[in-house]
Amino acid sequence: MTTEQLKKIPKIELHCHLDGSLSMEFIQKKIGRNVSVDEIQVSRDCGSLAEYLEKFALPCQCLKDAEGLREAGFDFLRTASRENVVYTEVRFAPLLSVGAGMNTRQVIDSLLAGLAKGKQEFGVEYNVITCAMRHHSPEENLEMLKTAREYLGEGVCAADLAGAEASYPMSGFMELFEKVKQMEMPFTIHAGECGNAWNIVQAAEAGAKRIGHGIAMAGKPQIRQLCREQNIGIEMCPISNLQTKAAESMEHYPLREFLDTGLLVSVNTDNRTVSGTSLTEELELVQKYCGVQEEEIRLLLRNALETAFADESVKHKIAQRLRQAF
Repeated sequence: MTTEQLKKIPKIELHCHLDGSLSMEFIQKKIGRNVSVDEIQVSRDCGSLAEYLEKFALPCQCLKDAEGLREAGFDFLRTASRENVVYTEVRFAPLLSVGAGMNTRQVIDSLLAGLAKGKQEFGVEYNVITCAMRHHSPEENLEMLKTAREYLGEGVCAADLAGAEASYPMSGFMELFEKVKQMEMPFTIHAGECGNAWNIVQAAEAGAKRIGHGIAMAGKPQIRQLCREQNIGIEMCPISNLQTKAAESMEHYPLREFLDTGLLVSVNTDNRTVSGTSLTEELELVQKYCGVQEEEIRLLLRNALETAFADESVKHKIAQRLRQAF
């Protein structure tokens, strides 16, 4: 498919962080000064995950008050709508915005208000995934997720675990996500981005319905089989994975391997602004380097819809749009 065709087809995105996907226009307005691209976006030859994470400093400053969160939600859906994303699950860590008079409930309310306005303006269906952060205490994360659980089906669709995977492996969070499972809150887990495939196994054992990245199970058929048998969605983010050095190169990128073994792979941006990417560009890249054909573009979108945390009425609506487009 051509770039223009890829841009026009209705798309679904499941792995996209709010703070890494704020537009330059929004950041400059909120910060109150001109911002250079280098301050918020890595180059394609980014040297490490540490270099990548430096680019979040300014965007995170924009999410410290209710107005910033409302405007960020609106800004995020405006960006998504420009390339015909029709359903998106945006993830963020509420505890990173708590403070200065805002508690977890006010943080979530503020973002949801902005997203609701964005949906009304741009027609993009959305849900929010609330991220527990690996460097926060189990008590802090559990209290946040208990509050987020109150919004399940009312704008929030799931939980996540994000942060420095190498320093905080999944083994330290099994008890937390056992409690999340008992709360009947679905969850995805960032796992296998840092090279440790055991994190993927433990995330599956904990009950994760999706895995963020999952790169480390390349060449490990038993782990892929585990994910296939449990119908676990694999949220792949090619350009981000290259920039953080989770993947060596597109020539060695495991998307083809994962697709060929029947995994429910979706393609995502991770961080639109920090990575300087779009869903159109990501799909273009996997076409070029992973031999993805037009029918497999449809498969990637069907996989995304199948593993989305949306309710059935939204899935039915999006499925109709996909059928009409193809």
